[in-house]
Amino acid sequence: MPISADFKSRLYPIATQLVEHYGTPFHIYDEIGIRQTGEQLKQAFSHLDGFREYYAVKALPNPHILQLMADMGFGFDCSSIAEVLLSRQVGGRGDDIMFTSNNTNQVEFEMALGDGGCILNLDDISLIDKVKSFPELVCFRYNPGPRRTGNVIIGNPVEAKYGVSHDQIVDAYRQAQQRGAVRFGLHTMVASNELDYTYMVETARMILDIVEMVSSELDIQFEFVNIGGGFGIPYRPDQQPLNLASMSKEIGDVFAAFKTKHGYAPKMYMESGRYMTGPHGCLLTTAINHKNIYRNYIGVDACMSSLMRPAMYDAYHHIEVIGKENEPADQVYDIVGSLCENNDKFAVQRQFPRIEEGDILAIHDTGAHGHAMGFQYNARLRPQELLLKADGSVELIRRAETVEDYFATLNFAANRFKP
Repeated sequence: MPISADFKSRLYPIATQLVEHYGTPFHIYDEIGIRQTGEQLKQAFSHLDGFREYYAVKALPNPHILQLMADMGFGFDCSSIAEVLLSRQVGGRGDDIMFTSNNTNQVEFEMALGDGGCILNLDDISLIDKVKSFPELVCFRYNPGPRRTGNVIIGNPVEAKYGVSHDQIVDAYRQAQQRGAVRFGLHTMVASNELDYTYMVETARMILDIVEMVSSELDIQFEFVNIGGGFGIPYRPDQQPLNLASMSKEIGDVFAAFKTKHGYAPKMYMESGRYMTGPHGCLLTTAINHKNIYRNYIGVDACMSSLMRPAMYDAYHHIEVIGKENEPADQVYDIVGSLCENNDKFAVQRQFPRIEEGDILAIHDTGAHGHAMGFQYNARLRPQELLLKADGSVELIRRAETVEDYFATLNFAANRFKP
Protein backbone atom coordinates (compact mmCIF):
# COMPACT_ATOMS: atom_id res chain seq x y z
CA MET A 1 0.00 0.00 0.00
CA PRO A 2 2.24 2.86 -1.25
CA ILE A 3 1.40 6.58 -0.96
CA SER A 4 -2.18 7.33 0.00
CA ALA A 5 -4.94 7.97 -2.50
CA ASP A 6 -5.37 11.40 -0.88
CA PHE A 7 -1.74 12.32 -1.52
CA LYS A 8 -2.03 11.13 -5.12
CA SER A 9 -5.21 13.12 -5.62
CA ARG A 10 -3.36 16.27 -4.56
CA LEU A 11 -0.08 15.57 -6.33
CA TYR A 12 -0.75 13.86 -9.65
CA PRO A 13 -3.05 16.49 -11.17
CA ILE A 14 -0.39 19.19 -10.69
CA ALA A 15 2.69 17.05 -11.39
CA THR A 16 3.23 18.32 -14.94
CA GLN A 17 2.98 21.93 -13.78
CA LEU A 18 5.42 21.26 -10.96
CA VAL A 19 7.92 19.69 -13.35
CA GLU A 20 7.61 22.65 -15.71
CA HIS A 21 8.16 25.07 -12.82
CA TYR A 22 10.86 23.30 -10.77
CA GLY A 23 12.34 20.72 -13.14
CA THR A 24 13.18 17.19 -12.04
CA PRO A 25 14.25 15.37 -10.00
CA PHE A 26 12.69 16.46 -6.71
CA HIS A 27 11.32 14.98 -3.52
CA ILE A 28 7.92 16.34 -2.57
CA TYR A 29 6.30 15.89 0.84
CA ASP A 30 2.65 16.08 1.87
CA GLU A 31 1.93 18.34 4.85
CA ILE A 32 -1.65 17.08 5.26
CA GLY A 33 -0.56 13.45 5.37
CA ILE A 34 2.25 14.11 7.85
CA ARG A 35 -0.07 15.98 10.19
CA GLN A 36 -2.74 13.28 9.95
CA THR A 37 -0.25 10.54 10.83
CA GLY A 38 1.05 12.57 13.76
CA GLU A 39 -2.44 13.11 15.15
CA GLN A 40 -3.26 9.40 14.71
CA LEU A 41 -0.14 8.48 16.65
CA LYS A 42 -0.96 10.87 19.48
CA GLN A 43 -4.55 9.64 19.64
CA ALA A 44 -3.52 5.98 19.61
CA PHE A 45 -1.35 6.40 22.71
CA SER A 46 -3.35 9.10 24.47
CA HIS A 47 -4.25 6.57 27.18
CA LEU A 48 -0.60 6.54 28.31
CA ASP A 49 0.15 9.50 30.58
CA GLY A 50 3.05 11.56 29.28
CA PHE A 51 3.33 9.79 25.93
CA ARG A 52 5.57 11.64 23.50
CA GLU A 53 6.92 11.02 20.02
CA TYR A 54 10.51 12.09 19.37
CA TYR A 55 10.77 12.38 15.59
CA ALA A 56 13.89 10.66 14.23
CA VAL A 57 15.57 13.61 12.55
CA LYS A 58 17.79 11.33 10.45
CA ALA A 59 14.73 10.28 8.45
CA LEU A 60 14.07 13.72 6.97
CA PRO A 61 16.38 16.44 8.33
CA ASN A 62 14.69 19.52 6.93
CA PRO A 63 13.68 22.40 9.24
CA HIS A 64 10.33 22.85 7.48
CA ILE A 65 9.46 19.23 8.30
CA LEU A 66 10.80 19.56 11.84
CA GLN A 67 8.58 22.61 12.32
CA LEU A 68 5.54 20.43 11.56
CA MET A 69 6.74 18.04 14.29
CA ALA A 70 7.20 20.89 16.74
CA ASP A 71 3.69 22.15 15.92
CA MET A 72 2.34 18.74 16.98
CA GLY A 73 4.25 18.84 20.26
CA PHE A 74 6.81 16.23 19.29
CA GLY A 75 10.41 16.13 20.40
CA PHE A 76 13.44 15.24 18.29
CA ASP A 77 15.61 12.15 18.27
CA CYS A 78 19.09 13.23 17.19
CA SER A 79 22.19 11.19 16.44
CA SER A 80 24.61 13.99 15.52
CA ILE A 81 25.34 17.58 16.48
CA ALA A 82 24.05 18.86 13.13
CA GLU A 83 20.71 17.19 13.88
CA VAL A 84 20.69 18.79 17.34
CA LEU A 85 21.34 22.20 15.78
CA LEU A 86 18.52 21.66 13.26
CA SER A 87 16.17 20.81 16.12
CA ARG A 88 17.20 23.92 18.02
CA GLN A 89 16.43 26.01 14.93
CA VAL A 90 12.76 25.13 15.36
CA GLY A 91 12.74 25.72 19.12
CA GLY A 92 13.85 22.37 20.50
CA ARG A 93 15.49 22.74 23.91
CA GLY A 94 16.23 20.58 26.92
CA ASP A 95 13.87 17.62 27.16
CA ASP A 96 12.65 18.26 23.59
CA ILE A 97 15.86 16.67 22.29
CA MET A 98 16.96 13.07 22.79
CA PHE A 99 20.64 12.83 21.85
CA THR A 100 21.27 9.18 20.99
CA SER A 101 24.65 8.99 19.33
CA ASN A 102 27.04 6.15 18.72
CA ASN A 103 30.83 6.28 19.14
CA THR A 104 30.48 9.83 20.45
CA ASN A 105 33.41 12.14 21.13
CA GLN A 106 33.74 14.63 23.99
CA VAL A 107 33.22 17.70 21.80
CA GLU A 108 29.85 16.31 20.71
CA PHE A 109 28.83 15.70 24.31
CA GLU A 110 29.71 19.26 25.25
CA MET A 111 27.82 20.75 22.32
CA ALA A 112 24.76 18.58 22.96
CA LEU A 113 24.62 19.51 26.64
CA GLY A 114 25.17 23.22 25.99
CA ASP A 115 22.69 25.83 24.71
CA GLY A 116 19.63 24.51 26.50
CA GLY A 117 20.83 20.94 26.83
CA CYS A 118 19.14 17.69 25.90
CA ILE A 119 18.26 14.27 27.22
CA LEU A 120 21.59 12.48 27.04
CA ASN A 121 21.09 8.88 25.93
CA LEU A 122 24.39 7.10 26.41
CA ASP A 123 25.28 4.23 24.11
CA ASP A 124 27.98 2.58 26.20
CA ILE A 125 29.05 2.25 29.80
CA SER A 126 32.55 3.48 28.91
CA LEU A 127 31.13 6.89 27.96
CA ILE A 128 30.06 7.77 31.51
CA ASP A 129 33.50 9.02 32.52
CA LYS A 130 33.92 10.88 29.21
CA VAL A 131 31.04 13.28 29.90
CA LYS A 132 32.69 16.19 31.72
CA SER A 133 29.58 17.96 33.01
CA PHE A 134 27.38 15.04 33.88
CA PRO A 135 23.66 15.90 33.70
CA GLU A 136 21.10 15.19 36.40
CA LEU A 137 18.93 13.32 33.87
CA VAL A 138 20.54 10.41 32.06
CA CYS A 139 19.34 7.57 29.87
CA PHE A 140 21.07 4.46 28.54
CA ARG A 141 20.45 2.54 25.36
CA TYR A 142 19.92 -1.13 26.16
CA ASN A 143 21.09 -3.95 23.88
CA PRO A 144 19.42 -7.23 24.85
CA GLY A 145 21.96 -9.40 23.03
CA PRO A 146 20.87 -13.04 22.71
CA ARG A 147 17.71 -12.34 24.72
CA ARG A 148 16.11 -10.87 21.61
CA THR A 149 16.12 -11.53 17.88
CA GLY A 150 16.54 -8.45 15.72
CA ASN A 151 14.68 -8.11 12.45
CA VAL A 152 16.22 -8.11 8.96
CA ILE A 153 17.28 -4.45 8.81
CA ILE A 154 18.48 -3.91 12.36
CA GLY A 155 20.24 -7.25 12.53
CA ASN A 156 21.14 -9.60 15.37
CA PRO A 157 21.53 -7.60 18.62
CA VAL A 158 24.62 -9.65 19.49
CA GLU A 159 26.30 -8.33 16.34
CA ALA A 160 25.05 -4.76 16.74
CA LYS A 161 27.48 -2.01 17.74
CA TYR A 162 24.76 -0.22 19.69
CA GLY A 163 23.89 -0.09 23.34
CA VAL A 164 24.81 -1.30 26.79
CA SER A 165 24.81 -5.05 27.30
CA HIS A 166 22.43 -6.82 29.65
CA ASP A 167 25.24 -7.67 32.07
CA GLN A 168 26.38 -4.02 32.21
CA ILE A 169 23.06 -2.22 32.52
CA VAL A 170 22.71 -2.17 36.32
CA ASP A 171 26.29 -1.03 36.78
CA ALA A 172 25.77 1.70 34.16
CA TYR A 173 23.04 3.28 36.27
CA ARG A 174 25.05 2.77 39.44
CA GLN A 175 27.96 4.69 37.93
CA ALA A 176 25.61 7.39 36.67
CA GLN A 177 24.28 7.82 40.21
CA GLN A 178 27.84 8.18 41.45
CA ARG A 179 28.38 10.93 38.86
CA GLY A 180 25.37 12.82 40.24
CA ALA A 181 22.44 11.67 38.11
CA VAL A 182 19.11 11.77 39.96
CA ARG A 183 16.65 11.35 37.06
CA PHE A 184 16.59 8.32 34.80
CA GLY A 185 15.29 7.01 31.51
CA LEU A 186 15.82 3.80 29.56
CA HIS A 187 15.93 3.33 25.78
CA THR A 188 16.15 0.48 23.31
CA MET A 189 15.95 0.06 19.54
CA VAL A 190 15.70 -3.49 18.29
CA ALA A 191 13.69 -3.26 15.06
CA SER A 192 13.52 -1.27 11.85
CA ASN A 193 10.64 -1.11 9.36
CA GLU A 194 8.73 -3.77 11.33
CA LEU A 195 5.11 -4.41 10.30
CA ASP A 196 4.39 -7.05 12.96
CA TYR A 197 2.99 -4.95 15.80
CA THR A 198 3.53 -7.73 18.35
CA TYR A 199 7.27 -7.16 18.06
CA MET A 200 6.74 -3.67 19.48
CA VAL A 201 4.53 -4.99 22.26
CA GLU A 202 7.28 -7.39 23.28
CA THR A 203 9.79 -4.54 23.17
CA ALA A 204 7.64 -2.59 25.64
CA ARG A 205 7.42 -5.64 27.87
CA MET A 206 11.18 -6.20 27.66
CA ILE A 207 12.13 -2.64 28.55
CA LEU A 208 9.76 -2.56 31.54
CA ASP A 209 11.33 -5.81 32.75
CA ILE A 210 14.71 -4.05 32.68
CA VAL A 211 13.23 -1.09 34.56
CA GLU A 212 12.01 -3.49 37.23
CA MET A 213 15.40 -5.19 37.47
CA VAL A 214 17.43 -1.97 37.71
CA SER A 215 14.97 -0.36 40.13
CA SER A 216 15.10 -3.31 42.50
CA GLU A 217 18.91 -3.31 42.49
CA LEU A 218 19.44 0.44 42.90
CA ASP A 219 16.17 1.74 44.39
CA ILE A 220 15.62 4.29 41.62
CA GLN A 221 12.44 5.25 39.81
CA PHE A 222 12.43 5.76 36.05
CA GLU A 223 10.80 8.85 34.59
CA PHE A 224 10.44 7.39 31.11
CA VAL A 225 11.19 4.52 28.80
CA ASN A 226 11.78 4.94 25.08
CA ILE A 227 10.78 1.89 23.02
CA GLY A 228 12.62 3.28 20.00
CA GLY A 229 11.36 3.55 16.46
CA GLY A 230 11.15 0.88 13.84
CA PHE A 231 7.45 1.11 13.02
CA GLY A 232 7.17 -0.17 9.46
CA ILE A 233 5.28 1.10 6.44
CA PRO A 234 3.91 -1.03 3.60
CA TYR A 235 6.22 -0.25 0.68
CA ARG A 236 4.65 -2.97 -1.49
CA PRO A 237 1.05 -2.81 -2.71
CA ASP A 238 0.24 -6.24 -1.25
CA GLN A 239 1.49 -5.44 2.27
CA GLN A 240 -0.84 -4.59 5.12
CA PRO A 241 -0.13 -1.52 7.28
CA LEU A 242 0.97 -1.74 10.89
CA ASN A 243 -2.00 -2.43 13.18
CA LEU A 244 -1.66 0.71 15.27
CA ALA A 245 -4.89 0.19 17.21
CA SER A 246 -3.99 -3.31 18.40
CA MET A 247 -0.43 -2.29 19.18
CA SER A 248 -1.47 0.70 21.30
CA LYS A 249 -4.05 -1.35 23.21
CA GLU A 250 -1.65 -4.18 24.01
CA ILE A 251 1.20 -1.84 24.94
CA GLY A 252 -1.28 -0.01 27.17
CA ASP A 253 -2.09 -3.30 28.87
CA VAL A 254 1.61 -3.93 29.52
CA PHE A 255 2.03 -0.51 31.13
CA ALA A 256 -1.17 -0.92 33.15
CA ALA A 257 0.09 -4.23 34.55
CA PHE A 258 3.38 -2.58 35.53
CA LYS A 259 1.52 0.24 37.26
CA THR A 260 -0.69 -2.21 39.17
CA LYS A 261 2.39 -4.04 40.41
CA HIS A 262 4.59 -1.04 41.25
CA GLY A 263 2.17 1.81 41.92
CA TYR A 264 3.48 3.90 39.07
CA ALA A 265 4.46 3.56 35.42
CA PRO A 266 7.14 5.52 33.59
CA LYS A 267 6.14 7.71 30.68
CA MET A 268 6.48 6.09 27.28
CA TYR A 269 8.42 7.75 24.48
CA MET A 270 9.08 6.57 20.97
CA GLU A 271 11.18 7.82 18.06
CA SER A 272 9.33 7.05 14.85
CA GLY A 273 10.84 8.54 11.71
CA ARG A 274 9.86 6.42 8.75
CA TYR A 275 6.33 5.91 10.08
CA MET A 276 5.78 9.65 10.40
CA THR A 277 7.00 10.83 7.01
CA GLY A 278 7.93 7.86 4.82
CA PRO A 279 4.56 7.38 3.07
CA HIS A 280 4.15 11.13 2.67
CA GLY A 281 6.98 11.67 0.22
CA CYS A 282 7.51 11.03 -3.50
CA LEU A 283 10.52 11.35 -5.77
CA LEU A 284 9.46 12.71 -9.16
CA THR A 285 11.84 12.02 -12.00
CA THR A 286 11.68 12.22 -15.79
CA ALA A 287 12.39 9.40 -18.26
CA ILE A 288 15.25 10.65 -20.44
CA ASN A 289 16.60 7.54 -22.20
CA HIS A 290 15.40 4.16 -23.43
CA LYS A 291 18.05 1.47 -23.89
CA ASN A 292 17.39 -2.00 -25.32
CA ILE A 293 20.18 -4.57 -24.95
CA TYR A 294 19.85 -7.79 -22.93
CA ARG A 295 17.16 -6.02 -20.95
CA ASN A 296 15.04 -2.98 -21.57
CA TYR A 297 16.21 -0.01 -19.53
CA ILE A 298 14.47 3.27 -18.81
CA GLY A 299 17.01 5.89 -17.81
CA VAL A 300 15.70 8.66 -15.54
CA ASP A 301 17.24 11.93 -14.40
CA ALA A 302 17.46 10.80 -10.75
CA CYS A 303 20.00 8.32 -9.45
CA MET A 304 21.26 6.86 -6.16
CA SER A 305 22.23 10.33 -4.97
CA SER A 306 18.47 10.99 -4.75
CA LEU A 307 17.42 7.63 -3.27
CA MET A 308 19.86 4.91 -2.33
CA ARG A 309 17.57 2.52 -0.42
CA PRO A 310 16.99 0.21 -3.42
CA ALA A 311 20.74 -0.20 -3.95
CA MET A 312 21.70 -0.36 -0.27
CA TYR A 313 18.93 -2.61 1.05
CA ASP A 314 17.48 -4.10 -2.13
CA ALA A 315 14.43 -2.15 -1.01
CA TYR A 316 11.21 -2.01 -3.01
CA HIS A 317 9.71 1.38 -3.82
CA HIS A 318 6.49 1.38 -5.79
CA ILE A 319 6.69 3.39 -9.02
CA GLU A 320 3.91 4.80 -11.18
CA VAL A 321 4.02 6.58 -14.51
CA ILE A 322 1.91 9.67 -13.94
CA GLY A 323 -1.00 9.79 -16.37
CA LYS A 324 -0.67 6.10 -17.23
CA GLU A 325 -1.88 4.54 -13.99
CA ASN A 326 -4.78 2.81 -15.74
CA GLU A 327 -2.88 1.61 -18.81
CA PRO A 328 -1.90 -2.08 -19.06
CA ALA A 329 1.45 -2.89 -17.44
CA ASP A 330 2.62 -5.01 -20.37
CA GLN A 331 6.26 -3.89 -20.52
CA VAL A 332 9.18 -5.08 -18.40
CA TYR A 333 11.87 -2.55 -17.55
CA ASP A 334 14.75 -1.82 -15.26
CA ILE A 335 14.43 1.81 -14.10
CA VAL A 336 17.97 3.14 -13.77
CA GLY A 337 19.99 6.23 -12.95
CA SER A 338 23.24 7.56 -14.37
CA LEU A 339 25.67 6.54 -11.64
CA CYS A 340 28.70 4.44 -12.55
CA GLU A 341 27.41 1.55 -10.42
CA ASN A 342 25.34 -1.33 -11.75
CA ASN A 343 23.10 -1.32 -8.67
CA ASP A 344 21.94 2.23 -9.49
CA LYS A 345 18.45 0.91 -10.15
CA PHE A 346 15.08 1.97 -8.77
CA ALA A 347 13.27 -1.08 -10.16
CA VAL A 348 14.53 -4.36 -11.60
CA GLN A 349 12.52 -6.39 -14.14
CA ARG A 350 9.29 -4.77 -13.11
CA GLN A 351 6.12 -4.46 -15.18
CA PHE A 352 5.04 -1.01 -16.31
CA PRO A 353 2.91 0.55 -19.01
CA ARG A 354 4.95 1.64 -22.02
CA ILE A 355 7.26 4.47 -20.92
CA GLU A 356 8.23 7.19 -23.36
CA GLU A 357 10.98 9.76 -22.96
CA GLY A 358 9.50 12.76 -21.17
CA ASP A 359 7.14 10.70 -19.01
CA ILE A 360 7.10 11.60 -15.32
CA LEU A 361 7.69 8.74 -12.89
CA ALA A 362 6.60 8.94 -9.25
CA ILE A 363 8.76 6.84 -6.93
CA HIS A 364 6.69 6.34 -3.79
CA ASP A 365 7.43 6.41 -0.07
CA THR A 366 10.59 8.53 -0.16
CA GLY A 367 9.65 10.70 2.80
CA ALA A 368 12.16 8.95 5.06
CA HIS A 369 15.77 7.95 4.37
CA GLY A 370 15.48 9.28 0.83
CA HIS A 371 17.12 12.67 0.44
CA ALA A 372 18.73 12.20 3.85
CA MET A 373 20.87 9.30 2.61
CA GLY A 374 22.02 11.15 -0.50
CA PHE A 375 25.69 11.40 -1.40
CA GLN A 376 28.00 12.82 -4.07
CA TYR A 377 29.74 9.86 -5.69
CA ASN A 378 30.47 10.55 -9.40
CA ALA A 379 29.74 14.18 -8.45
CA ARG A 380 26.07 13.41 -8.89
CA LEU A 381 24.37 16.00 -6.73
CA ARG A 382 21.41 15.83 -4.40
CA PRO A 383 18.03 17.09 -5.62
CA GLN A 384 15.66 19.76 -4.40
CA GLU A 385 12.91 19.20 -1.83
CA LEU A 386 9.38 20.59 -2.04
CA LEU A 387 6.50 20.73 0.42
CA LEU A 388 2.90 20.36 -0.74
CA LYS A 389 1.23 22.56 1.83
CA ALA A 390 -2.21 22.20 3.37
CA ASP A 391 -3.54 25.14 1.36
CA GLY A 392 -2.58 23.44 -1.93
CA SER A 393 0.46 25.62 -2.63
CA VAL A 394 3.91 24.14 -3.12
CA GLU A 395 7.04 25.55 -1.49
CA LEU A 396 10.69 24.91 -2.19
CA ILE A 397 12.19 23.81 1.14
CA ARG A 398 15.68 22.84 -0.06
CA ARG A 399 17.31 23.87 -3.31
CA ALA A 400 19.21 21.37 -5.42
CA GLU A 401 22.94 21.12 -4.88
CA THR A 402 25.07 22.89 -7.45
CA VAL A 403 28.50 22.35 -8.93
CA GLU A 404 29.60 25.36 -6.87
CA ASP A 405 28.49 23.51 -3.73
CA TYR A 406 30.51 20.49 -4.79
CA PHE A 407 33.68 22.56 -5.23
CA ALA A 408 33.12 24.70 -2.11
CA THR A 409 35.24 22.48 0.14
CA LEU A 410 38.19 22.96 -2.22
CA ASN A 411 38.19 26.66 -1.40
CA PHE A 412 40.30 26.93 1.74
CA ALA A 413 43.31 28.66 3.22
CA ALA A 414 46.61 26.95 2.58
CA ASN A 415 47.64 24.71 5.47
CA ARG A 416 50.82 22.70 5.06
CA PHE A 417 52.66 20.76 7.75
CA LYS A 418 56.20 19.45 7.46
CA PRO A 419 57.36 17.21 10.33
